[in-house]
Amino acid sequence: MSVFKRRAAQDDRPTAGHVLPAGPAAHGNEVVLELQDLVMHFGAVRAVDGVSLQIRRGKVTALVGESGSGKSTVGRCIVRLVEPTGGQVLLNGADVTHLSRAQMREHRRDVSIVFQDPAGSLDPRMLVGDVVAEPLQLQGGRRSRKERSERVAEGLQRVGLRPEVARRYPHELSGGQRQRVSIARALMSEPKILIADEPTSALDVSVQASVLNLLADLQRDIGFACLFITHDLSAVEYLADDIAVMYLGQLVEQGTREEIFARPRHPYTQALLAAAPVADPARQRERRPVLLGDDLPSAMDPPSGCRFHTRCPLAVAQCVEEVPALRKSGGAVAACHFVHEDGSAPDIRAGHATSAVTPAATTGSPA
Repeated sequence: MSVFKRRAAQDDRPTAGHVLPAGPAAHGNEVVLELQDLVMHFGAVRAVDGVSLQIRRGKVTALVGESGSGKSTVGRCIVRLVEPTGGQVLLNGADVTHLSRAQMREHRRDVSIVFQDPAGSLDPRMLVGDVVAEPLQLQGGRRSRKERSERVAEGLQRVGLRPEVARRYPHELSGGQRQRVSIARALMSEPKILIADEPTSALDVSVQASVLNLLADLQRDIGFACLFITHDLSAVEYLADDIAVMYLGQLVEQGTREEIFARPRHPYTQALLAAAPVADPARQRERRPVLLGDDLPSAMDPPSGCRFHTRCPLAVAQCVEEVPALRKSGGAVAACHFVHEDGSAPDIRAGHATSAVTPAATTGSPA
């Protein structure tokens, strides 16, 4: 379904320009970062409400959802730009939820973030070289001007930019170049995890593809864990290994890319996939729209029971009264009363009506 070409296999993807790997790619099931019942409330606004998630070394985990779902707030909690209201953030098994100023300096070396708008995240008064060199100050130690210049040049080459870009100001660069500068800065401290918060949404489509290629190449060559926050499912299909779907502050489905795209269980995930464009014009014409009814409810007063029930075509009384737990369904987990352990679930893209299904929590039989 992706409008981008699915990235190549690990051993035959091209590298990005003058990439200088910081280390070998690491794979496996090693958990770099874990969220345990993460909560972030801004007064009455329940932006994040009990999110648990694991991000593994050498893997890209995509966190997807509509604007207002709370996904960017999760990223800011991880980087500690905001202080979580509750829950835990574990980095390599160590609790980093509440850190001192000295400990925060160490944390900022291990966790970096790339923001949505490169123009807004780069100081227009600073030369690009000084912007990229900022993380080196967090590392401490004395470096000569020559050593710093060499590190900056390597960082710029790694993202496909010439060293002379260091002597320019951000406003002199294109949007794609500015985002490459942002990525170079984020990687200067050689972080264990990179948070990419909507890194392509402010860019033209042609530039989006090149930035996604760059992220894929860097992640392969360096081996950092990546939390890719986005609403663009085409980019998710291209880049992600694992997917977590977020709705109104809570996770509603998690699984591998293959599981989520082949057999989405939760009605919200199905609706997101139905709304995403496909590259084949004939398939696009054949697709039927999925109408979700009302707009996203307010996080100040989320619905009772399943928070998606006000927009879900399958909703019954149980959905209004009972909060569905994340339950295993085939190779994924989903928070819906209609999903079953064998992986079966009604698909609203196929036109299932409410009367045609029976909640699994009530009957224990496939819908």
